[in-house]
This record gives sequence, structure tokens and C-alpha cells, in this order.
Amino acid sequence: MSRLSTWRSRLTKPFFSPKEQRLRAGWRILGQLLLLRILMVVLGLVIYPRLSLKNLPDDITSLINYTLWALAVTLSVFLARRYLDRRTFISLGLRWNRQALLDLLFGFALAGFLMGLIYNLEWMAGWLTFEGFVWQQLPWYSVIFQSLVGLLSLGVTVSWLEELSDRGYILQNLKDGLNLPWALFLSSAMFSARHLGNPNTTWISTLGIFLAGIFLAYGWVRTRQLWIPLGLHAGWNFFEGTVFGFPVSGFKSFQLIKQTVEGPEWITGGDFGPEAGFVVILAMAIGMILIYWWSKGRLRSLTD
Repeated sequence: MSRLSTWRSRLTKPFFSPKEQRLRAGWRILGQLLLLRILMVVLGLVIYPRLSLKNLPDDITSLINYTLWALAVTLSVFLARRYLDRRTFISLGLRWNRQALLDLLFGFALAGFLMGLIYNLEWMAGWLTFEGFVWQQLPWYSVIFQSLVGLLSLGVTVSWLEELSDRGYILQNLKDGLNLPWALFLSSAMFSARHLGNPNTTWISTLGIFLAGIFLAYGWVRTRQLWIPLGLHAGWNFFEGTVFGFPVSGFKSFQLIKQTVEGPEWITGGDFGPEAGFVVILAMAIGMILIYWWSKGRLRSLTD
């Protein structure tokens, strides 16, 4: 090897993978985040000013904002996956087939079961007071409409943008650059840090969101597909906020069930929601057992 080639190798080594002709994992993640920022600015300058949001209800405004955010995340991940990773978008774990639909539905139903378990545990312990159903006060068409908006806003769009980014692009690139344990730790830490600015944040909520990142990633670890995490995340937010009336990571939304939580905050999570209480650890532990049961036998056919 010539001296020029030696120096070129030394200069490019911190940036490019020695095994493949592409950037190292850390630079790929930074590239995707930079693309996301650029796209959010562009969408904010081009599309957002054209939208008339002043007279719209808050829940509709939130849905529009989340949709634009999800669009920016999708475009940034697609471009980064193709031109930085040199991989296909589908290879992140988005292969669609019958099993994908079943995994998506399983994740959504599992979230409803776990949130119902949390609700009933707090109610039986005397930490939660049931106050009534929202349809006792509002017309049925308003209840259906606002429930659908909650499903799309808190559930579908938030689930898609966070799972595609955190359990999709970031986790899988960290795994390629480091290893799976470090990837789970770092991606979950980033996921938790993103919620530090939420209302009513505590150190327990920060720990709870970190553990939730591990919990959501477990479905991908077991199947190498994102459908369980997507269904689980969408169902978790929807059942937590819209159905059972808890705050969703500090934010309150339309509630089908009116209730008040009065138990110890370190157990129930208080005004942040169950993620800030130790009750969520029990729920996630049960959830991981059920994910293991659902995906049992499939790891043998997976390849890294």
C-alpha cells in the first residue's frame, strides 16, 4: 500500500466503515437527525403557514401537527436509509404480510389489556375514583368523532413517528455500530430524554419512559419487525388517554372514562400518568411475558 493510500485510510477511518462503503453508524444517525431538522423547517415554512389552524379545536390542531411531524420523520428515515445506510426502507422491519397484521393487532390488544389491568389495580386498591362516562354528557356523534381523533393523534401518528425513529432507525443503526445491549440502552435513553420537557416530569417518569423504550423494543428483538412495537405503542397511548382517562406522559386529552387518581404518586404516576409510577413495571413485565409467548419459535428463522 502506498503512503498516500495509507494516509487516506487513516483520514477516512473515523467516518467510514472498514467493512462496507458507507458512513459509520453514528454519522448515519446524525445525518438522519439533520435531515429531520431540515425537513421540519421546510414543512414549517412551506405547508404550515398555508393551514388555517386558528379556529380549529385543540385536538384537531394536535393531529395536524403530529401528521406533519410524522411526514418529516418518514421522509428523513427513507432518505437516510437509502443514501446513508444503503439499505431498503422495508428492511427496518416493515415487511407487510399476514403475520404483520396479526402482530399489529396483537400489540394493540396487548396494550388495551395492560392498561385495563393498571386501571383495575388502582381502582381495587382505592387509588382511583370512577366519575362516569363521557357519553353521559356529550352526544354520541361527538364521542365517536373525538375518539377517532384521539386514536389517530395519540395512537397512529405518534406511534409511527417514534417507532420508525427510535426502534427503527436509531436502535438498528446502534446495533450495527455497537451491539444489541448498548443499542437498547442508548436508544431507550434518547427516547426518555425526549420526554424530559413534558408536564409533571419526575425522576421516576424518566426511568419509566426509559423502561418503556426497552419494553417497546422487545417486540422488535423477538421478531425483527416493527409491527408489535407499532401496535403496542398506538394502543398504549389510545387506551391510556382516550379510553381509561389517564394523562399520556403528562398530557391530558379527550377521555371516555372520567376518573381521578388519588393514590401515592410513586405507585400510580399521578399527573404524569402510569409511566411515572411503579405500577407500570408490573404491567410491562407481564407484557414482555406475553410478547415472548406470542413470538415463541420465530427467532430460530431470523437472521441478523
